[in-house]
Amino acid sequence: MTTDRATTGGAPAAGEATAIEVTGLHKSFGALEVLKGIDFTVRRGEVVCVIGPSGSGKSTLLRCVNLLEEPTSGTVTVAGTEVTGPDVDIDRVRRRIGMVFQSFNLFPHLTALENLTIAQRRVLRRDRAAAERTARANLARVGLSDKERSYPAQLSGGQQQRVAIARALSMDPELMLFDEPTSALDPELVGDVLAVMRSLADEGMTMLVVTHEMSFAREVADRVVFMDGGVIVEEGPPDRVVGAPQHERTRTFLARVLDPAAAEVGEVADTGPEGKRVDR
Repeated sequence: MTTDRATTGGAPAAGEATAIEVTGLHKSFGALEVLKGIDFTVRRGEVVCVIGPSGSGKSTLLRCVNLLEEPTSGTVTVAGTEVTGPDVDIDRVRRRIGMVFQSFNLFPHLTALENLTIAQRRVLRRDRAAAERTARANLARVGLSDKERSYPAQLSGGQQQRVAIARALSMDPELMLFDEPTSALDPELVGDVLAVMRSLADEGMTMLVVTHEMSFAREVADRVVFMDGGVIVEEGPPDRVVGAPQHERTRTFLARVLDPAAAEVGEVADTGPEGKRVDR
């Protein structure tokens, strides 16, 4: 990672280009309120990692950004277009956003090359030759030039996820959303996917990443957002949020994620003979 990437968190400075702006975002599923008033901004060229326990609303937030989930209230603006506006052409906005999911969502009956060209041809109306040139360039970008004729079943999970990233890049997005892209992978396959994401960050791609990979958040993110219970509890540079969290909820979460064994020992040490916590 380059050393001149953004080093401070918080709202963008006056006049600084904004990629994503979320204001007063609420999302409920029936009686369950998942997002409870989210406000945050992502600058162009910034990498923001969203961390937090399962069920905290991270993935729902990501899905609201490109309107895969419709917010209950609040506004979401992407590259200057309010996607929550009543007259928005959401398909046009989504062409500017690449999204990579936990599951790879590749078409099993298509080769890697064909998976990369189908949306280019149908959505962007590129001819076959242009679509294949773009697809091959992006397969090379993720280190899979030799797999263009392979079907998803012939690829490892890590290779499938890299194909999924290359597919998103082939649509020439202005920003990328990643929803726990390594959570479905075996541990030995995670590194290759994270390496691709690191290279995108170094190229200046705007990225909003929901992740449990704390090393990636610490090393690559310009800003880390910790969510719990549908709200943003803490945000700032990774050396502050991951390295020296200010909020007790953040500290408890990171203790469990970074050193589960120590966290369990700490819990035992803090409880009395009847299981009640002992004040220190």
